[in-house]
Amino acid sequence: MLQFIKKKFTGGHYRKFLKKTEPVVVEINRFDESYRGLSDEQLQAKTAEFKQRFTDGEDLDALLPEAFAVVKNAARRLMGRSITVCDQQWEWDMVHYDVQLVGGMALHQNKIAEMATGEGKTLVATLSLYLNALSGRNCQLVTVNDYLARRDSEWMGHIYKFLGMSVGCIQNSMRPEDRREMYERDITYGTASEFGFDYLRDNGMATRKEDQVQRDHFFIIIDEVDSILIDEARTPLIISGPAQQETELPFVQLKSVIERLVREQNKLCNRLVPEAKNEFTSDGGDELAACEKLLQVKLGAPSNKQFLRVMEVGKYRKAFEKFELDMSSDFNKEQYYALKENLYFIIDEKAHQADLTENGRKLLRPNDDDAFLLPDLPTIFMEIDSEDGVPDKEKDRRKAESQHRFEAVSEDIHCISQLLRAYSLYERDVEYVVQNGKVLIVDENTGRLMPGRRWGDGLHAAIEAKENVTIEKETKTYATITIQNFFRLYEKLAGMTGTAETEANEFHDIYRLDVIVIPTNEPNQRVDYNDLIFKTRREKYNAAVSDIKEAQSRGEPVLVGTASVEASEVLSRMLKRANIPHNVLNAKFHQQEAEIISRAGQRGAVTIATNMAGRGTDIKLGEGIPDIGGLLVLGTERHQSRRTDRQLRGRCARQGDPGLSRFFISLEDDLMRLYSKSGIASKVLENSFVEGEPLEHKWLNPAIERAQKTVEQHHYSIRKRLLQYDDVLNKQREVIYGIRNDAIHTEVPRDIIFELIEEELEFRMEETGMMDVKKAGAESLELFLRWTNGHFPIALKTGECEDLVIEDLSRFVLEKIKSAYATKESVEDPEAMRMLERFVIIHSIDRHWQDHLTEMEELRQSVGLRGYGQKDPLNEYKNEAYVYFEQMMNIIRASVCSGIFRSSISVTSPENMLAQLSRSARTTGPADAVEAFAAAAGRAAAGPGTEPGTEGAKLPKVTIKREHPKVGRNDPCPCGSGKKYKKCCYPKYG
Repeated sequence: MLQFIKKKFTGGHYRKFLKKTEPVVVEINRFDESYRGLSDEQLQAKTAEFKQRFTDGEDLDALLPEAFAVVKNAARRLMGRSITVCDQQWEWDMVHYDVQLVGGMALHQNKIAEMATGEGKTLVATLSLYLNALSGRNCQLVTVNDYLARRDSEWMGHIYKFLGMSVGCIQNSMRPEDRREMYERDITYGTASEFGFDYLRDNGMATRKEDQVQRDHFFIIIDEVDSILIDEARTPLIISGPAQQETELPFVQLKSVIERLVREQNKLCNRLVPEAKNEFTSDGGDELAACEKLLQVKLGAPSNKQFLRVMEVGKYRKAFEKFELDMSSDFNKEQYYALKENLYFIIDEKAHQADLTENGRKLLRPNDDDAFLLPDLPTIFMEIDSEDGVPDKEKDRRKAESQHRFEAVSEDIHCISQLLRAYSLYERDVEYVVQNGKVLIVDENTGRLMPGRRWGDGLHAAIEAKENVTIEKETKTYATITIQNFFRLYEKLAGMTGTAETEANEFHDIYRLDVIVIPTNEPNQRVDYNDLIFKTRREKYNAAVSDIKEAQSRGEPVLVGTASVEASEVLSRMLKRANIPHNVLNAKFHQQEAEIISRAGQRGAVTIATNMAGRGTDIKLGEGIPDIGGLLVLGTERHQSRRTDRQLRGRCARQGDPGLSRFFISLEDDLMRLYSKSGIASKVLENSFVEGEPLEHKWLNPAIERAQKTVEQHHYSIRKRLLQYDDVLNKQREVIYGIRNDAIHTEVPRDIIFELIEEELEFRMEETGMMDVKKAGAESLELFLRWTNGHFPIALKTGECEDLVIEDLSRFVLEKIKSAYATKESVEDPEAMRMLERFVIIHSIDRHWQDHLTEMEELRQSVGLRGYGQKDPLNEYKNEAYVYFEQMMNIIRASVCSGIFRSSISVTSPENMLAQLSRSARTTGPADAVEAFAAAAGRAAAGPGTEPGTEGAKLPKVTIKREHPKVGRNDPCPCGSGKKYKKCCYPKYG
């Protein structure tokens, strides 16, 4: 009753939107009627007419009725034609319904159109894509995989090409030049990852305009928007490569002891369950002792099969849950801690964590009490420094030993933790599969494989060690962005799906997208039966097989939904034993996805599919199937997201076809184990029910949905938190990519260099105290000039600068630097100099930005611990991220200042430049700074990035005449290091 009342008073904005579109739909159909008398050429000429009208100032909203009518008319003219799609011959049989016109308007107005499966979302997108492409800017459509991107671009491309629009498709293996061509077209299809990675490559890796492939970010439609913006949003897009410095972590060496630890824990839990059951059933048994043992099993092996069987008995379950609730109070924390310490490790399924107990630590390291104790390095270093009479070399050696022990212990603790998670929380064929000697992650929401993706923080390597496959080298992040922040780059963002209403709040909060539920073209004829709840998975699967066999005997097609690869294969084996022919579609058979799904509506067909496999492909019913009830959808487990269940149900009953759906659930399912401990479901499950006889009641369905809603809220909070952290990095990313793109596109990159140099001069003035009236003086000026003379070949003297005010001094020094740079330019090829300038800027940015990304990731992982100190981790992250970014920008500016004069296109150019500078040095000041600079330039002559001490090209000797005394061995070094000359650049030491 409450749900009925709620529906009556909600959805007002849907009705308001639909009311507004009614007259527009009438107008579109009127134009369509008038266009029927036009020839093909006259209709096609409308595209050029619309483009001209847009150029003349008419907006897209005003063009909408006519543009939509042109697209609809073009679809009508294609009716009955044979078309080629993915190398197959199809017959065009689609013309836009009125509800599809409404969907097209919703997309154009930056909304999410929720349209039931089979309502033709692929065709709907053509309306708004054509309209927005009239602006001359690239419009894009995102699909969930490469196959659908190619299929839809070729399929709908017949409309676009008929109307004179160009259409392209981005595929995974495409070359950069081909990608650029596809983005140059009016409309481009592709996947979210391809568009996102192209953005990262363009802005974070490209070094020339010719390397960048994308145009701007104008209008994009996301098909299956809930899958991409919700499910995939927890995993950021990352481009990575091999880390520069890398040590092999001891996963393989530690594997055997972890396996022993897991075996011991399993033995302990397998012993505790029968003991607890005996306490429950025997006369005089101790119920409290039984509950203690069961709590230990739940903490140490929550998916233990014996434990789950005991939990099926209502009175045992009720007693245990009451005891568990009591143990969570502060009064019993000592007893709770003691129970945990009897185990070897503790598993937290919800948090996906596993922690060692003292027993576990002793088992792993029986003879080393300090094996899991990190050395306190600051204290150790202070104690070493405070010792009198110990030589400095001995102190340094002991510090290095302490540092090495700290690193070794850290690595051991880290590897043990990740191996423990790999063995106790990550199951093969559930969270991942092994193919061709590689561990491939299975997307928990779509059931699809994610090749190239790796779990972070060493977890993936731990699973590779567990599965005895080659451990791939750890990588370093070169560029990264979250799905949320990538799509928020677009001026206009829209989406379409069959299931968005349940996540409407998140779409509005994160993306400012409103969800509009579009009515179906034909009334929905699907019958949704109540869920059936069984005690065990075995009973559930037996009942499912029985229903499948019965349906197949009637010729009724069946689509069976499973939650994991493992479940689909278990069910497949049971169907084989029952001699029921069937197809299996899971992460291992991803390539055949669309083909298998498209045949699922034929007479007697049985198709097993994981989660949302097959999204984007219609299941058309075979001949005579509607007469026997249509497609039967059987879900073998409720997913943690209501959207996934709705998507599975929606696979049947398209376009008014009949259909049936039902879910089979067991108490052993993860959703029931972890989240169904309150409300009506818990009350019903307190009582035992007879094995083999399922529970069925209409009250249980909403109770289960409430459990799903709890999980959805948890996942939403994770995604929102991830976005809050990435928003901090996103602002920094915008600054870095802005400078980088300016360097790539400007015709005069030296202007950027001089801007950075000017900023660096101001920073150095502040650092040396020249900006502070109280501190400014001869010493500050000397420090400042020492730095400038060490980084630039200008050889300034104190006397030239001491009478200048701060603003004049900054301009004076900058003009000197520009003059020296003009001298450098005079001996270089101008075009080559532009390339060199771009290289210096981009190389400095990339090297330090990549290091910064690593530091930011480490900061994000570590800052969470500050919550224990009553500090908000996000605020702490923001504060430190600002400091990190400021330091990085300082380093980048300093790197540009150092690199621009120390880099050269040819080997002889530094010789010519320094010869000219030496001649001018006779009249401008001491040449010693120039000589010191020459030494540094000689080290860099082989090319940018050559490090001191490496083999490089040797420059011819340049003779420099001096008119001033040489710097003394005990004088400050003119390079600005702060050291004495004899300890720095003097030939004996340099």
